[in-house]
Amino acid sequence: MPTNRQNANKRSGVRLQKILADAGLCSRRQAETLIEDGEVRVNGRIAVLGQKANPENDTIIVRGKNLSARNGSVFENRATFLLNKPKGFICSHSDPHHEETIYDILPRRLRKLRLFTAGRLDKNSEGLIVLTNDGDLANRLAHPSGAVRKVYHVNLGHPIEETILPKLVQGRELDGEFLHFDRVIPISQKGNALKRLEIHLRHGRKREIRRLLESFGHKVERLRRIQIGGLRIRGMPVGAIKELNEKEINLLFDHSEKPSTNYS
Repeated sequence: MPTNRQNANKRSGVRLQKILADAGLCSRRQAETLIEDGEVRVNGRIAVLGQKANPENDTIIVRGKNLSARNGSVFENRATFLLNKPKGFICSHSDPHHEETIYDILPRRLRKLRLFTAGRLDKNSEGLIVLTNDGDLANRLAHPSGAVRKVYHVNLGHPIEETILPKLVQGRELDGEFLHFDRVIPISQKGNALKRLEIHLRHGRKREIRRLLESFGHKVERLRRIQIGGLRIRGMPVGAIKELNEKEINLLFDHSEKPSTNYS
């Protein structure tokens, strides 16, 4: 039986970005962009950021399509997957400048779930990425307060001086943003121990790893995300996708760190 609080929420409405995210249409941040761009209408009027609505009573149109009509039973069929993204694919549903997206490699049965990414990798990066139609989960993974740990293996064009590694953790300001790594661990390899690094981040800015390393004169030749939270890439072929169960989803928020020789 609905509580008084639930009834009050129905009367007062829910923020539009949460409605769109809960419908599996996109993440909350992506929903905010849709609203700011005038792509969302409520009862015939262009919506504004912060506006509330009642999905049971209000007509919500997103990019010309009725949300309830396109949504179907998505609320009842939430699903989350882990994809080992290949290099050369973008994380958008469509882009006039790029032909191949990660959604093109999904099995046909998954395309109807209206999955979106919870965090992204650029075209030239590879490795683990979360795909979901659960807006709340995507928001938890993307929000800075979640501090979700992501681990990357990076190959450099030429060896990096060991004295630079602590500076990568200390960070520096670039183009008005403060960039830094949480941990940097040299990966042992004969002859070029400092050409391969393991980098840990609990935040994420656009192309942060590439930009910060390039500011110290080091070009990234390969960037691969090998871990999100407590889930590792081990055993997943490139292009493989697996559905996550509840235990595995909880592991995405695992904050434990393995002890190692590192700069942090």
